[in-house]
Amino acid sequence: MDEAFHTELAKFRSLRGLLGFWEKILLTAIPVTGVFFVSDGPFYLGLAILREQYLGLFLALILGGVFLSVPPSGRADRHRVPWYDLLFSFLGITVGLYAALFFPEIMRRMGDPDALRLVLGVIAIFLILEALRRTVGWILVGVGVFFLLYARFAHFVPGGFGGTGVAWDRLTNYLYTDVNSLFGLPLAVTATIVLPYIFFGQALFTIGAGQYLTDLAVGVFGRFRGGPAKVAVVASSLFGTISGSAVANVAVDGPITIPLMMRTGYRAPLAAAVEAVASTGGQIMPPVMGAAAFIMAEFLAIPYREVAVAAILPAILYYVALFAQVDLEAGKAGLRGLSRQELPALFPLLGKGWVFFVPLSILVYVLFIQNSDAGDAGMLAALATLALGFLKKELRSHLRWVLETLVSTGRTLLELGVTVALAGLVVGVVQVSGLGFILSHGLVSLAGGNILALLLLTAVVSMILGMGMPTTAVYILLAVLVAPALAQLGIDPLAAHLFIFYFGLVSMITPPICLAAYTAAAIVQADSMRTGLEATRLGIVAYIVPFLFVFSPALLLKGSAVDVSLAAVTAVAGTVLLAVALTGYLFRQIAWPKRVFFSLAALGLLFPHVGPGILFSWVTNAAGLVLAGALLGSEAWGGGFRFRHGTVVSLPASGPALDHDPPDRKKP
Repeated sequence: MDEAFHTELAKFRSLRGLLGFWEKILLTAIPVTGVFFVSDGPFYLGLAILREQYLGLFLALILGGVFLSVPPSGRADRHRVPWYDLLFSFLGITVGLYAALFFPEIMRRMGDPDALRLVLGVIAIFLILEALRRTVGWILVGVGVFFLLYARFAHFVPGGFGGTGVAWDRLTNYLYTDVNSLFGLPLAVTATIVLPYIFFGQALFTIGAGQYLTDLAVGVFGRFRGGPAKVAVVASSLFGTISGSAVANVAVDGPITIPLMMRTGYRAPLAAAVEAVASTGGQIMPPVMGAAAFIMAEFLAIPYREVAVAAILPAILYYVALFAQVDLEAGKAGLRGLSRQELPALFPLLGKGWVFFVPLSILVYVLFIQNSDAGDAGMLAALATLALGFLKKELRSHLRWVLETLVSTGRTLLELGVTVALAGLVVGVVQVSGLGFILSHGLVSLAGGNILALLLLTAVVSMILGMGMPTTAVYILLAVLVAPALAQLGIDPLAAHLFIFYFGLVSMITPPICLAAYTAAAIVQADSMRTGLEATRLGIVAYIVPFLFVFSPALLLKGSAVDVSLAAVTAVAGTVLLAVALTGYLFRQIAWPKRVFFSLAALGLLFPHVGPGILFSWVTNAAGLVLAGALLGSEAWGGGFRFRHGTVVSLPASGPALDHDPPDRKKP
């Protein structure tokens, strides 16, 4: 396994002896049972097992594993397990196994709970909240408690947001046993679809894919100006497609890429921000996006491939904006790429990559060409990766790496498992209390029926709910609370869900609480707020594009080839111009008045082609194109390039002084 990956292990216990052996059994059992169920093992053995029974077993292993692996605080001893954690682990296994063993009976007596079921329900809710406190923090616990209290005391809430309170016994029974609550969609998608992809990602990293992707990015982009930052963008986006966690991406890639950027002249806040934005974008980058994308497909009742295809162009725009700003920042500061001695030999590196690209090719073929189920495609890719691992000389002689893959998969699923368990409880509260309808009606009324006003409100609510919370949990909350309001005004369901997904995601890079940016800043002790502000600038497209694709389905690759092509070309051109405006540099540094005109040209090209305003959009696009041509011509002639004896040469930059000196220049 890549050495950098061990950064993520710091919050877990390091157990040995009998407890360490038992911990490995629990963690290993999570992916093993997942492989058995997703691969239709019960069918081939002639067993009739309900999906909810498998989910009960999954929950049992998750809760049992959390209290054995995660200490109650950062200062707790990581080499021993106190008695109460052993008790919590046992109780967690018990509440899950009860559902796994007796769910058919529970279904027959759903409305007539006995005392044992109610007690186990209370214990399950408490353990999920405590497990969340340990793995995610207090914010998500507070969200859970808020929804529980609302369901019980909704009749005390004034105004239009009040409802009918639900008695504790009915509420507990519903949340613990109903298929629309704890054992509903969030937990089901995680256990049957997300699990194979996490298994796939862990298998890839175990056989060396993480280091290979970094080396490949260095070999391809390291020689160019700002090469280390471009390496961070490419490596983190590739890592993110098989990780799905912005903070995990930063923790793994950041210790490598951020110091490398700083060594070639990037300021610490800017270097940390580049890594944070690149890592965050991994969750919107097909073909394998984060866990929330799979849950989105289930919410919308469409194949995952439709979500991935629709997300392609917005993801490209996100990374075009980031890549362009990284390049222009390097040009502004006079930075150079890595030396020849620091670059890996590219062609031998490409020759070694088939071991990693074969499973990815299998995944793309099975998922997008054969149109197979997303869970089946992920599982096939994971098993193919394990098989190919045995072709590597250093791995074929022992099986320890297989065990490491299984254990790391189980450990990765602990946080996600308890997160979606709470999400299931929240969905249950929304169902039993009618909160979803109440909130949707309130948002539509507050917006006055205006789509743009509703989108602005939704964006603000999404970013506020997303502060300090995992993207998957944020998306599920927004999907059940906010997305129905967008649907009421006729917005395309896929565009609506991608809209809330984007604005839940950008909270990772938006101050004041931006976990990805803060994690990156902590790696090099950079100023957290400056890093967050830089990340907001670098990720600017994520704040703009969601509004565009709501009004212009062509950006989601819906429509004729001409419409899609035109939307793509104008959007990419507008994105690059916006990067120039934000950076203040093209061939030379650009003064603020001209940067404003670059921004106007960018917005003119970005304006979507849609509906009754299509003539206006043609006018704005044409105006943006003319203004862009004038600006680019002015920059190229006035300070960027001159022709001298048939050769294009760059003139010295002029403009405001830099706030730091490049490594290859000396102060006068």
